Amino acid sequence: MSNFAVRADGLSKLYRIQASTRDRKLTGGMGYESISSAIGDLVASTFGKKQAGRSGAIWALRDVTFDIQHGEPVGIIGDNGAGKTTLLKVLARITAPTEGSVRMRGRVGSLLEVGTGFHLELTGRENVYLNGAVLGMRRSEITRKFDAIVDFSGVEEFMDTPLKFYSSGMRTRLAFSVAAHLEPEILLVDEVLAVGDVAFQNKCLNKMQEVATQGRTVLFVSHNLGAVKALCPRCMLLEHGRLKFMGETAAALDQYLQSREADSPEDAAIQSWKEAQILNVRTCDSEGAMLKRFPHDGAIHVRTKLYFSTIGFGTHLTLKIYGSNLETVLATHDFEPAGNSLVPSIPGTYEFETRLPAGLLAPGKYYLGAQVSRQRQGKSFRLLDKLDHVGEFDVYDNGSLLSQFNVRWQGLVHSSDITWSRLDGIAHSKGSRRHG
Repeated sequence: MSNFAVRADGLSKLYRIQASTRDRKLTGGMGYESISSAIGDLVASTFGKKQAGRSGAIWALRDVTFDIQHGEPVGIIGDNGAGKTTLLKVLARITAPTEGSVRMRGRVGSLLEVGTGFHLELTGRENVYLNGAVLGMRRSEITRKFDAIVDFSGVEEFMDTPLKFYSSGMRTRLAFSVAAHLEPEILLVDEVLAVGDVAFQNKCLNKMQEVATQGRTVLFVSHNLGAVKALCPRCMLLEHGRLKFMGETAAALDQYLQSREADSPEDAAIQSWKEAQILNVRTCDSEGAMLKRFPHDGAIHVRTKLYFSTIGFGTHLTLKIYGSNLETVLATHDFEPAGNSLVPSIPGTYEFETRLPAGLLAPGKYYLGAQVSRQRQGKSFRLLDKLDHVGEFDVYDNGSLLSQFNVRWQGLVHSSDITWSRLDGIAHSKGSRRHG
């Protein structure tokens, strides 16, 4: 008998799109808004193949079959809407499949929505016990791990303060800390590395690596392809609800990036219910013509096209550059010294240009990423949309003076704008001369 921990056989999930234009929703087999919704979903489950061809229905998963062995960390990648989160929700039994079956061997823990089960009126200490219980931990288990949870979160000074006085970052840190100390045989993880600051994200990744080395089965969904590459030897690629590839992570990432590169010249279809949407990110020359190769001593122009259905105060853009190993090389924002934004005041489609100065990037292969965020009441930022690892481009060595100096290119980012100064007058030995 196969030593599998998770087995999916022909797994499919059909969602019906609500007709309301004021509040478009996807509904599955739970949370019906009316009896007719329930009947409609029952019909979809029974006659799914016929229903799928009609307008107003979408297959979030379609005929997904795979085995995952005990103790195996597996990454799950794909574009937004590919079915990644739906797959984890089916595996976690949050929603039932329309077709197919799934078998799980072992206690299952899920980190799907960090912070579920928190109560703003309760203290941090009380919320640790409440959230732990929601995640399936016994009280004795929470008590035993309490100090480790608090230490990991870094908010020990505020454990007796009501959660409503926490910043959103503090709440997220505490929520992940509770979830990270589960001890299931099978762990389902969805985008937990998007929480907190960079230092805390590194702690989260280290914790996931620790879990994976303890012989537990991990299914890890993330848009952070570098983290997937570091954590998971195998990976599955989902595309439009179907399993396109499952195998070595490097091969899965290559297929994913190649498919995104093929799609990048065309603008994404506008989804009018989104507050903001990134339609395209591409490199070009100074005139706007698409360009994929740049000399290292030449400027690089990046154009980002966005659609805004609503305009709000504090909306800002971020452009990211990723290296060949999918690590973030640099990020730049549209902030001006006064805190202003380039975002317009009228809804519509707009294009923004970012100029990267000459000599900034060392020769190599790079990818683009972009995100648009909006500030919430003068506090934290809420992510509205993002694209990662798109728009592949190359920087090549064209034999300039900088190239001759860098016999071996050291580092990926170079800049001649950094200020150097010499501090004279420091004597290192008796009788040394001062240079002025």
